[in-house]
Amino acid sequence: MTNKYLYFVANWKMYGDLKTLNSLDKIIKFSKIIKQKRFKLIYCPPSTLIRPLSKRLKKTKIEVGAQNAHESENYGAFTGQINSKMLKNVGARYVILGHSENRQLGEDNKKINLKIKSALKAGLKIIYCIGETLKEKRNKKTNQVLSSQIKIGLKTIRNKSNIIIAYEPVWSIGTGLIPKTNDLIKSILFIKNKLGKKPSKILYGGSVNGDNIKKLKKINIIDGFLVGGASQDPKKFIDIIKKTIN
Repeated sequence: MTNKYLYFVANWKMYGDLKTLNSLDKIIKFSKIIKQKRFKLIYCPPSTLIRPLSKRLKKTKIEVGAQNAHESENYGAFTGQINSKMLKNVGARYVILGHSENRQLGEDNKKINLKIKSALKAGLKIIYCIGETLKEKRNKKTNQVLSSQIKIGLKTIRNKSNIIIAYEPVWSIGTGLIPKTNDLIKSILFIKNKLGKKPSKILYGGSVNGDNIKKLKKINIIDGFLVGGASQDPKKFIDIIKKTIN
């Protein structure tokens, strides 16, 4: 896995304030001294931190993303919402869409499809989250769910070069559980097959930590990791990166 170009995406979720940005000094220093060049770091903080984080990371190779976006391409009467054009304007280069925590709030594949199209038009790169629930897994509907999320979520989008897929089993997020190696390989191969001939980057997300990363990195068809809780601690996040690329 060390010969591949790897992505490490930090999803801070609803965590952090201006003081929290001081913790990034360690990751900035690490990104400058590490000899391995074939990896990309992307931080996705709450929207309130995108601008100050972008300024702080300006002279580094670390990029910034958002955690969600409204589907409207233009400004409008959507109180409390932020669209991709606004996110791009304050420094975001990526946006996470389709995360299960937002799906649980009512987002469906059709709405996510609109969000993806709007974000692409605004010039953002997409980290598109897909994955099955525990009930769906137990009922052996994983492939059915993934197929629907890909088919509807990416409907009419021909050029997928700016779309990264993050396979995140919902039952794995925050539980400390990860899929069995064979199951994970099967799911990723299924996703690759559904995406068609042109290869897309596929990340794994769900309880990624310093203990299980050695097991996960052995799966060569994984192109990187979407990290939640562990990314909020720079020591833990650096540990994950080191154990992956070494």
